[in-house]
Amino acid sequence: MRETMLSNEFLADFCRELSLLLHAGIGVGDGLYLLAEDEPEKERQKLLHTMADQASEGWPLSEVMEKAGVFPSYVRAMTAAGERTGRLEEACLAMAQDYEGRLRLSRQLKAALLYPAMLLLLMLVVIVVLLAKVLPVFDQVFRQLGGQLTGVAGGLLRLGTVLNSVLPVLCSALVLVLVGLMVFSFHPGARDWLLRRRENRQSGRGVSGLIARARAASALAMALGAGLPMEEALDLAASFQGSESAKGRFEDCRRRMDEGTGLAEALRQAGIFPPAACRMLDLGVRSGTGDTVMLDLARRMEEEALDAVEERTARVEPTLVIVTSILVGIILLSVMLPLLNIMSVL
Repeated sequence: MRETMLSNEFLADFCRELSLLLHAGIGVGDGLYLLAEDEPEKERQKLLHTMADQASEGWPLSEVMEKAGVFPSYVRAMTAAGERTGRLEEACLAMAQDYEGRLRLSRQLKAALLYPAMLLLLMLVVIVVLLAKVLPVFDQVFRQLGGQLTGVAGGLLRLGTVLNSVLPVLCSALVLVLVGLMVFSFHPGARDWLLRRRENRQSGRGVSGLIARARAASALAMALGAGLPMEEALDLAASFQGSESAKGRFEDCRRRMDEGTGLAEALRQAGIFPPAACRMLDLGVRSGTGDTVMLDLARRMEEEALDAVEERTARVEPTLVIVTSILVGIILLSVMLPLLNIMSVL
C-alpha cells in the first residue's frame, strides 16, 4: 500500500476518534479494534485490525504506523513525540485539529480557484464560437446586401477565420484544461503543489503567504501540543513545511534562537509571524501558556487565510463577468451597427 492511500479526511477522523478513545481511558490496541469495527471500507478495516493486533502485542503506535507504510511522516513523527512525552492524547488531538484546518483551507481553495476557472473557460468558449461561427454568418449577410465587414468587425472576422482553422487544436487544448481542472478538483496533492509553487515564487506575500503562515502556526501548535520543547517543536514544524522558502524561514528562526533570541522575537525576525502575533506569543510564553496561545494564533491565522481567499474570489468572479460581457458587446455592436445602417438605407 502507498502512503497516499490515506486521505486527509480519514486522517482527521482517525486522529480525532483516537484522541477521544484515549481520553476515555481506552488503550491504543482496544481503541484501534473499535475504530476497525466502525470502518466501512474493507481495506482500511483490515489495516486497522492489523495495527490493533500489533499494538496489543506491545508495539508503540508510532512503530505500528511505520510498519503499516500508509501514514505520512509527520503523523508518525508527531505520534512518536507524543509517546516520548507521555502526551499521546494531546498529540492526536493536535493532529486532528491540524488536518481539519487543512481540509477547510483545501475546500476553500477548491471553490475559490475551480469556479472562476470554469467560468473563464466557458466565457472563452462563447467568444470563440462568436468569432469562428457567428461572425461568418453576418459576413455572408453583408455580402448579400452588397457590403462587407470592415474596421473592427473585419479584424474580428479575420481572427475568427484563424480560430476556425485551428478549431481541432483548440478543442484538444480545451479537453486538456478540463482534465487539469478535474485533477485539481479531486486531488488535494495538486492543490498543495500549486500552493508550494506560489509560495516559493511570492516569498510569503499575498494569499499564499497567509496560508503558509496559518500552516506554520498549526504545525507549531501541533508540536507544542505533543509536549515537545520549543526548540524541538521548531525543528519538527520545519520538517512539516512543503516549500523550501518556509523551511528556510524556520531554519533562520532556529539559528536566531541558538544565538539567544527569544522565541517570539526570533519568529518575528525570521518573518514567520507578524509582530502582533509575536507579542501575543511572548505574553503566552511568559505566563506558561505558550501552547494555548499558539493554538489560538493558528485558529486566527487560518480564519484570516480563509477570509483572504474568499475576498480574492469575490473580486475575481465579477471582474471576469464584466470583462467578458464587454468583449461580447464589442463583437456584437461591431457587426450590428453597420448592419442597422445598411437596413436603414434599404
